[in-house]
Amino acid sequence: MIYLIGDLQGCCDAFDRLLATLDFSPSRDHVHVLGDLVNRGPQSLRTLERLASFGDSATCLLGNHDLHLLAVAHGVRGVHKSDTLDQILESPQREHWLGWLRRQRLAVQAHGWLMVHAGVLPQWSAEQTLALAAEVEALLRGSDLPAFLQVMYGNQPACWDDALQGADRWRLVINTLTRVRFCSADGTLDFKVKEGADAAPPGLMPWFDVPGRRTAGVPIAFGHWSTLGLLDRPDLLALDTGCIWGGALTAARIDGGRRELISVKCVQAQSPV
Repeated sequence: MIYLIGDLQGCCDAFDRLLATLDFSPSRDHVHVLGDLVNRGPQSLRTLERLASFGDSATCLLGNHDLHLLAVAHGVRGVHKSDTLDQILESPQREHWLGWLRRQRLAVQAHGWLMVHAGVLPQWSAEQTLALAAEVEALLRGSDLPAFLQVMYGNQPACWDDALQGADRWRLVINTLTRVRFCSADGTLDFKVKEGADAAPPGLMPWFDVPGRRTAGVPIAFGHWSTLGLLDRPDLLALDTGCIWGGALTAARIDGGRRELISVKCVQAQSPV
């Protein structure tokens, strides 16, 4: 069986209950986790341990919270009040887990689905999305990670240009794959609005509703957007159903030409602001 699962954010108890509900077996099944593996939930370290224990039977994407962990660990970002990363940062195996995280992916296409944490720019094809993700993945695994993390943050540039190079290019790729919710018709990103799709200000729309999006018709699965909630369209799956806020943790079974959604209720770990 092939499963896609939304944001875990360190909620390993809920993850274990969902796996039990699925009767998941790493010898038989495969799970794709759509980023934000850690942070804000109470069991970030145990979540990484559980995912790593599945070996090749788990494919994990990096989300903005996972990149935040790398930035905090390398002194590039400060710890937020809502962070729950101490178990990893203070672990005797800290470097092992940071190294494991650096080897994970930003975008994957498998089983007929393009998978990202947040979204895809309307100007990108699926092939370009994977190629750009691979550029940044190589930097995350490279020998000069601290220097890259220093230039990773910021909201500019906000619009894609094939001529972009260096830090501007990589920053826009990361912001799209791990942070985007809304953009304008020309693909200019917005990071101010974090509410649901119906809260779009004039001139903005969810990234997946931009007319002429080059990945239209390509099945895409993503997480990140808990205020959007579960979105189940023929070519679109949004699977962040707010586990960390006391919502649900949701899996989509996608093998065999059919789709089945399975959720478990979650204990609220943090209150939304």
